[in-house]
Amino acid sequence: MSESKAMILGCAGLSLSADEIAFYRDEQPWGFIVFTRNLSEPAQISDLVAAMRDTVGGRNAPVLIDQEGGRVQRIREPMIPRYPSGADLGDIYRQDRDKGLRAAWLMSRLHAFDLLRLGINVDCLPVLDVPIEGASNVIGSRAYGNDPVTVGEMGEAAANGLKAGGMLPVMKHIPGHGRGMADSHVELPIVPTPRADLEAHDFAPFKRLNKELMAMVGHVVYSDIDPDFPATASKTVMSDVIRGSIGFEGLLMTDDLSMNALKGSMGERAKAFIAAGGDIVLHCHGIMDEMKDVAAHVPVLSGRALARARAVEAAFGFDDGADEAAIRAEFNSLLAVA
Repeated sequence: MSESKAMILGCAGLSLSADEIAFYRDEQPWGFIVFTRNLSEPAQISDLVAAMRDTVGGRNAPVLIDQEGGRVQRIREPMIPRYPSGADLGDIYRQDRDKGLRAAWLMSRLHAFDLLRLGINVDCLPVLDVPIEGASNVIGSRAYGNDPVTVGEMGEAAANGLKAGGMLPVMKHIPGHGRGMADSHVELPIVPTPRADLEAHDFAPFKRLNKELMAMVGHVVYSDIDPDFPATASKTVMSDVIRGSIGFEGLLMTDDLSMNALKGSMGERAKAFIAAGGDIVLHCHGIMDEMKDVAAHVPVLSGRALARARAVEAAFGFDDGADEAAIRAEFNSLLAVA
């Protein structure tokens, strides 16, 4: 079997086209990601995920989804219940810390039940960004709170709930998107805050969870650290902040390369991230010409990036044996009294 390339890719529709199958077989992405456009009903989702894995030799490739709850929930009713947002869970925490932490754990444990039966094994959660007053609402209600302790504790509970069910979390958006006055889907946020303030506030939740296996880097310029490049193209942010002061040694992936915060072709964006010290690029839109450009500019996984990817692969498969009905009943009871 061919070695995997340093990329996670999406697809265009509800099933793989012949062109997509041939492309994935030739290029061997390490993993895949699915979005609402790819999801119609349970059997279709399971078939799509299985077809994705079949193109890379049938291995248990990571298949990612953004299933946070609130406004970022790719699979919704009637397939999967509508879950509360991070802010809603944070409200429970502020009333009763223990109940809030339990609610965050339970909801993630339910995500694992929901998603693993469809073959999806990675949830891009928890959101560890700490929004400030006046920031873009791109984070907004996705955050557990407006202070790093709340965000860190709730994020840790959410990550642990996923892992208890055999799924793996992806922390986002390291080293912190909470101060962005712009939505990085649309334009590049520039954060002028002094590094010392960022260390104490924005970076703290990521430092708390720095032993997790995966994190997603946000497209944000921290001008006191590197005025010239967003984090996803900055050697300084990657090595000095994320690997250095935060102490994260796991696998680093980009936020979606397609976002309008970035300039240049998809290949140039991908190459910049790898050159800056990132491990794996994420391209979500399933646009074939863009995926081909990405594939032409990323390497086969090797060295530390390969070791980090292998650590992720080795961590799949745990299951605490919890009873789904009991977990769901307890979660609903917590929401009912919140």
